[in-house]
Amino acid sequence: VDEEQRFGVTHKESIKKFKTDIDVLTLSATPIPRTLEMSLTGIRDLSLLHTPPAERQPILTHVGEYDERATAEAIRRELLREGQVFFVHNKVEDITEVAARLQEMVPEARIGVAHGQMDEGSLEQVVIDFWERSYDVLVCTTIIESGIDMPSVNTLVVDRADLMGLGQLHQLRGRVGRSEQRAYAYLFYPPTRALTEKAFERLRTIGEATQLGSGFRIAMRDLELRGAGNLLGGTQSGHIAAVGYDLYCEMVTEAVAELKGDPVDRTSEINIDLPIKAFLPNEYVEAEEQRLEAYRKLAAVSELVEVADIEAEWIDRYGPVPEVAQTLLHVALLRAECVSLGLEDVSVTNRNRVRVSPIELTQSEQIRYQRLLNDEKFNGGTYKEEVAELTIHVREVGPKLPGDVFNFLRELRPTK
Repeated sequence: VDEEQRFGVTHKESIKKFKTDIDVLTLSATPIPRTLEMSLTGIRDLSLLHTPPAERQPILTHVGEYDERATAEAIRRELLREGQVFFVHNKVEDITEVAARLQEMVPEARIGVAHGQMDEGSLEQVVIDFWERSYDVLVCTTIIESGIDMPSVNTLVVDRADLMGLGQLHQLRGRVGRSEQRAYAYLFYPPTRALTEKAFERLRTIGEATQLGSGFRIAMRDLELRGAGNLLGGTQSGHIAAVGYDLYCEMVTEAVAELKGDPVDRTSEINIDLPIKAFLPNEYVEAEEQRLEAYRKLAAVSELVEVADIEAEWIDRYGPVPEVAQTLLHVALLRAECVSLGLEDVSVTNRNRVRVSPIELTQSEQIRYQRLLNDEKFNGGTYKEEVAELTIHVREVGPKLPGDVFNFLRELRPTK
């Protein structure tokens, strides 16, 4: 099924009725939330194509208030390099008036109009004329969203981008830049109307995701904004906000694993609450996607050796690790140690006290605990056997705290 996002659930499910053991392969630059969710949770397999066509360049994208002067300049710039323009106005009622206004703004441009309510013959002739360069600008609705491949068209203008979905905007932007020429996309919204929160998020996402192959990132953001819909019904988006995205994914993943007979990992969530600065500075890892990927990998570690591997990778790719990033690695080490010891909470309470729980100490471990508290970094502590909790009184809460607590726990129970 090509252009999978164009089909409804009923259409796609009817294909499976041809045979009981039929295999279905769906293709899409921007999969709908329901399909993407089924892939992420293991219901369907997922493959990603990252390599763009040869000599293809990213599309320079401008998102902002509609400006007639900027629109006219964009059209003239494209005409100067003998290219063509798509102007998307998704309202048939006044599309001819919009085309007439464009003609006044750029008198030298040859402008055609195309929309879905034209009869088949007229629409086909307009598209053929545009293909044969009888027109410089095609004022059209979203009928060009898919199935159009015109390498000579390298400027796109959308006058009401705030009314369109993320996947739709990405598909429209993909109509330009289909050659080695640099392409431009202008996504406008009315200057006199306030954007809704969701419209703002959509436009911000499409404006940031401009690199080649960004469709998957856009689809992921669309999933977060719209929800995954009903996996067993016909709704293709919605209702994920009722429980939150992360919890929803966790619940579905567990349900799928149980149906497959796979073991379900029900590891308790570990709370590490330390008043310290621990992050990847923008100047250390400049690309946002690389920072997010680094955070994701670090959050998924469960063994100490994985943290060492990540640190080696950072040094190799970005250079010496700055202090705040080193603190982040120490937090990851502490989290991995908590997983090993079965701890659920490491947090700083009042008066520089670090609370660790739940933990039950043997007699020998209690003696070792008292000995470790004699270190100059610490200022005593208490162990409450009845609630399986110990505290460590630290002299200073600073960037070295996660490493100090990690070393304390390693020495307290070295055989684990």
